[in-house]
Amino acid sequence: MNQRNRGSEVSPLTVEGLTVAYQKKPVLRNVSFEVPEGKLIGIIGPNGAGKSTMIKAILGLLPRVSGETQIYGRPYKEMRRKVGYVPQRESVDWDFPTNALDVVMMGRYGHLGWFKRPGAKEREIAMDCLRKVGMADYAHRQISQLSGGQQQRVFLARALAQNADLYFMDEPFVGVDAMTERAIITLLNELKAQGKTVLVVHHDLATVKEYFDWVMLLNVEMVAYGPTEDVFTKSLLHQTYGGRLAVFDHEDEAILVDSR
Repeated sequence: MNQRNRGSEVSPLTVEGLTVAYQKKPVLRNVSFEVPEGKLIGIIGPNGAGKSTMIKAILGLLPRVSGETQIYGRPYKEMRRKVGYVPQRESVDWDFPTNALDVVMMGRYGHLGWFKRPGAKEREIAMDCLRKVGMADYAHRQISQLSGGQQQRVFLARALAQNADLYFMDEPFVGVDAMTERAIITLLNELKAQGKTVLVVHHDLATVKEYFDWVMLLNVEMVAYGPTEDVFTKSLLHQTYGGRLAVFDHEDEAILVDSR
């Protein structure tokens, strides 16, 4: 736990009654939860469950019908510097003419203010973040020339450069190779060891128990939320996925396959 937050009861994230609708149809309905500090939290649910929508609404990227969110007890606009965000790869314009180092340095802008240009210190921080994700050798490569896994690592490095306390990651494991997936989960555990809090939209049910301390099961409404061993159960997963989930017993363990 971060020393400055030790003894504080203010949650990194509190969500109350969050509802979001597209063309008057609710895609997220009356979701409320509080996030404990220093945990890796998986957000799980079928396609169209509102997982990415929830993150975007919390960050003010989508309008809300109702609900309130607080970051360490304050509105998000006042706490932007404490928040890091890794969007879905498919939502990023990878043809934008910039290199990996410049993308990572964008993560430092919140610390500089609008009128101060990044200097040698910011460049070294950005290079250090690229090293942590194994991308230092690609610092001057155009992002359009990187593989999907390499692009994902660059965006993780950008989030690291923000030096945030609360991170949102939207399907960071999708479309990456096994080596990149191992690098990502290693990085997430390092953030956790530093007392950071990380919420991850995740689709691979087979790795949930291994990766996450807490789990949120979401399907437009909150189905369940809490420690993984309490929430990641056959009955609650069936409530979340319905007929789209196949569950097999093996030596009293649930082997879970998302059969979307």
